[in-house]
Amino acid sequence: MTRARLACLLSGNGTTMSALLYQSRLPDCPYEIVLVASNKPDARGLKIAEAEGIATFAHPHRGLTREEHEAIMNEALRDAGAEYVALCGYMRIFSPAMPEKWAGRMFNTHPALLPKFKGLDTHQRAIDAGESHGGCTVHLVTEELDGGPVLGQIAVPILSDDTAETLGHRVVLAEYQLYPRMVADYVRQRTELTARLDAGDAF
Repeated sequence: MTRARLACLLSGNGTTMSALLYQSRLPDCPYEIVLVASNKPDARGLKIAEAEGIATFAHPHRGLTREEHEAIMNEALRDAGAEYVALCGYMRIFSPAMPEKWAGRMFNTHPALLPKFKGLDTHQRAIDAGESHGGCTVHLVTEELDGGPVLGQIAVPILSDDTAETLGHRVVLAEYQLYPRMVADYVRQRTELTARLDAGDAF
């Protein structure tokens, strides 16, 4: 089986990247991680990738315009032959050009049940709003922040004594399950569709 080439962008510890990575070690996974890149050269996630034999790249954004830094990162993605990109705690908001370049091929996970609670402080906002559930969403990245097509969600009950921290601990466990599954399902479906088109199958 030829596996799709996935790159990950991160800024921190690389926990969601690790979830994708260890999913990729399963024999039926339709993707492999070919690059882990960061805007922070000291990001711990880079060390995890290096220990697993995955190519890494880092370039700080300080002193560069958003577009200049994105061009550098995008060149690294292209040089690695990436076909898809997964955002894994990448703490940079893109200019419109970056999602356009990767339209339909860039993923993100968000700690809320979109379209509710886009942006930051999602757990506290859900608690303050009296929601019965928080949760997480995997979606495609578009120009609109946290506004791309939803690929999947998991709802996590909000307990009566929850704080943003305690709820967040459970939501991240759900993210570790959902993100690899949704990326794998999406890649598999696109790969199968492309194979059928290449074979000239009728629909």
